[in-house]
Amino acid sequence: MEPEVVRFTVKVKPRSSKSGVTPGRGELVIAVHAPALKGAANREMVEVLSQALDIPRSRVRIVRGEKSRRKLVEVSGLTAKEALARIERGGRA
Repeated sequence: MEPEVVRFTVKVKPRSSKSGVTPGRGELVIAVHAPALKGAANREMVEVLSQALDIPRSRVRIVRGEKSRRKLVEVSGLTAKEALARIERGGRA
């Protein structure tokens, strides 16, 4: 059986005072401390999302939008229902 894979549209907010994940309108909003410089915000976004979902960073992948605030992110090993439930339980890192 293939592992579950779910994709989310994500809006990244670099240089935020608090890091965390919140559900938005049709997308996840991920606030990160790091600036959008040399991939720092992307690395922290993967870290924050993996912590919120309680999964290893290796299971989070940016599919599209490496240089954009809006990204398509793929998470393996969880269903969409499981992922959203974990985020709603407390997506603050």
